[in-house]
Amino acid sequence: MDRFERQVILREIGTEGQTKLQNASVLLIGLGGLGCPILNYLSAAGVGKIGLVDGDLVSISNLNRQTLYGENHVGELKTDVASRIISKKYSDIKLEVYPFFLNPKNAFEVISQYDLVIDGTDNFPTRYLVNDVCFLLHKPLVFGAIFRHEGQVSVFNLGENACNYRDLFPNPPSSMEVPNCSETGVLGVLPGLIGTLMATESIKVITGYAEALRNRVLFFDSKTYQQYFLDLKPNAVARNLIPKSKKELEQLDYEFLCSGIPIISWEEGLKSSKVQWLDVRESHEMPKLNLNNLIEFPFSEFYDLNQVHFNSDQVFVYCQSGIRSQKAAVKLKDHFPHKEFISIRGGVNAYPKN
Repeated sequence: MDRFERQVILREIGTEGQTKLQNASVLLIGLGGLGCPILNYLSAAGVGKIGLVDGDLVSISNLNRQTLYGENHVGELKTDVASRIISKKYSDIKLEVYPFFLNPKNAFEVISQYDLVIDGTDNFPTRYLVNDVCFLLHKPLVFGAIFRHEGQVSVFNLGENACNYRDLFPNPPSSMEVPNCSETGVLGVLPGLIGTLMATESIKVITGYAEALRNRVLFFDSKTYQQYFLDLKPNAVARNLIPKSKKELEQLDYEFLCSGIPIISWEEGLKSSKVQWLDVRESHEMPKLNLNNLIEFPFSEFYDLNQVHFNSDQVFVYCQSGIRSQKAAVKLKDHFPHKEFISIRGGVNAYPKN
């Protein structure tokens, strides 16, 4: 306990809190600008087991904000470098290395092994994937994000009636709407500040020494030091966007969800007028639907989209389960950029019975 003497003498931590830290298992997803300070401080605080998830290599442009790495590490896997450095500093910590990116096929297996998950990523497909898996597994999730001079921090799925990321942002923005750090720039100290706050929230969750940012989001402006809190409430509509099971989640394409193609329910679609319906199922798939202004064009024939013609600027696309229609809408949007294509959630399987 000598190493942790200064925090153990804190009344709110004590030996009991330190024991909780030593027994905790934390999964850190992303070893970039946010992940570096998080890993440093949680390791120093005495967290017993930390899983490191990142499939990226160290690059020279990372070094202004990813302070674990140096010029001699360029070209190496971030997970390898981080585990070597932390293991040398703290010999008693157990590190599990996952040198790959999470996807719907592997996320459940990795996340299920840990008590607490921290999202230090900077892309929306992974952010929504991690949120949905943590929601289904009832795993507390520490969230943080940065944009230019501003940062956000919150804790999701903690306790009864807890909110999750979709209660804040139900649907992802398109990839065209939100640029990343390489496009907008970032001052290296900002991810350090936000990452340190995320580490603090993680220690709160593990030890209970103070109330975490549960159902609240902290917004911080590093230029002015202004900050404010946004209170969250569970959003029933947003919850319907989360897959209902592991099997359903594994069928989703989270890259597509961030492509900018809208997805709506049958109830929403059937209220619309002056639209065209497009059935992209194969001719043998049943049942057929009796919809006004409907055309059938199988997804298997999308190699020649010059065969299809639309008489409306807005087209609702559906298939049997809602998967092919998403992919079809992306291809159609590329071929007909001036028309709006919308995928119907759940496909014919979700068509209203009444």
